[in-house]
Amino acid sequence: MLFNSIEFAIFLPIVFALYWSINNLNLKIQNALLLVASYLFYGWWDWRFLSLIIASSLVDYSIAKKLGGSDNQKKRKTLLLMSLAINLGLLGFFKYCNFFISSFVDAFLLFGKRLDVHTLNIVLPVGISFYTFQTLSYTIDVYRKKINPTNDILAFFTFVAFFPQLVAGPIERAGNLLAQFYQKRMFDYDKAVDGLRQILSGLLKKTVIADNCAIYVNYIFKNYQTLSGSTLLLGAIYFAFQIYGDFSGYSDIAIGTARLFGFDIMRNFAYPYFSRDIAEFWRRWHISLTTWFRDYVYIPLGGSLGSKWRQIRNVIIIFLVSGFWHGANWTFIMWGLVNVLCFLPLLLTNKNRVNLDTVAKGKALPSFKETLQIVTTFLMICIAWIFFRAENIGHAFSYINRLFSTSLFYRPPDRFLKFHIVIIIVFVVLEWIQREKEHLFQINGIRSMFIRWSMYYVALFIVIHFSSNQQSFIYFQF
Repeated sequence: MLFNSIEFAIFLPIVFALYWSINNLNLKIQNALLLVASYLFYGWWDWRFLSLIIASSLVDYSIAKKLGGSDNQKKRKTLLLMSLAINLGLLGFFKYCNFFISSFVDAFLLFGKRLDVHTLNIVLPVGISFYTFQTLSYTIDVYRKKINPTNDILAFFTFVAFFPQLVAGPIERAGNLLAQFYQKRMFDYDKAVDGLRQILSGLLKKTVIADNCAIYVNYIFKNYQTLSGSTLLLGAIYFAFQIYGDFSGYSDIAIGTARLFGFDIMRNFAYPYFSRDIAEFWRRWHISLTTWFRDYVYIPLGGSLGSKWRQIRNVIIIFLVSGFWHGANWTFIMWGLVNVLCFLPLLLTNKNRVNLDTVAKGKALPSFKETLQIVTTFLMICIAWIFFRAENIGHAFSYINRLFSTSLFYRPPDRFLKFHIVIIIVFVVLEWIQREKEHLFQINGIRSMFIRWSMYYVALFIVIHFSSNQQSFIYFQF
């Protein structure tokens, strides 16, 4: 079920009430309730895929137990490879099978040979990329002896299926989230209230920003050949805000919902569009995935150690893998390469770790230099997003070619401007004001209860008003 749906609005209060009503009972009963609720939440899309997440959980629970009970390095490596093969094999079959079949057929077409091979009718299970990486990180950490394998199968299964972050992250680590399933949880009013505020922040981003931008993005990308370059630039900017509002909105709702149940899960976005370079952007965008690739791919490859050529190789690999993780389409590979091209100048000049703090920290406005850096970085990101949104490589290059035509300097039609530009400007201003906070409605500093509650009600009214344009979350397809 969708976070911004009537079903979830009914589901969440019921689970919340049941969960805290059994607070004085055994901890396992609480965890069992969360597991049942999580399976119900996931099965709402397609109950058949419950078997897949259960199988994935069982595989990594069992393998981790054997890893913990063995000091034989050869056996441990074999067990780790089994986990990698099973998890990545399932992910590869459901997500990439048709991509490889199509690419294989297209390769033969280049030599004038047509193969009578057809793609398979495969339905991609929602969230498979997210929970697969979550279970894999657990097994790898046990293999590395960073954590001990759990003996509590109920806690582990609930950790994998925990419904707030099950289908689109954040991708949690066992060291943080699994450990919380062992601890007795007491209702914390302040934490619950802050959770509700963050949920409201996420709904605002999703329904007001993302879903409304989607209407124009879909039209512009579909009809780009008949539109001016200025309109196409606007389409790229709208998509940047669509995907940000959509995904960071989901993460806010996930984190806020987890807090209602007494859990703290990791932050996934930190106002990335205020980044001063592409390296800073990737430290602030989809943080759980970026750090996952850093810890389990980039560092094992050698990270930033060794020669400059080795560092370049590692950066190329990490962005290509990230692109491929996002989808079975060459557009995502190209999106990864575009990010490589933006990142390499920073790496070659040793400036990839310059901007580590919040921009204009403690100040009302950024400097001229910071403003120029933010705008330049944002425009580079928008160009990269074109490949992410395009249906194929040809579509992306054709879109960019028309964007950078003389019509780039024409005024876009009024129907693509007006109200939605105002919404985005207001949203950017609010984010700038709150850029040192966790989310938009972390407004504890406002002492007046009347002002705070007025802001909540206005935001809720706006969310309800714009909810008629409901769209699915973009990252559900990944």
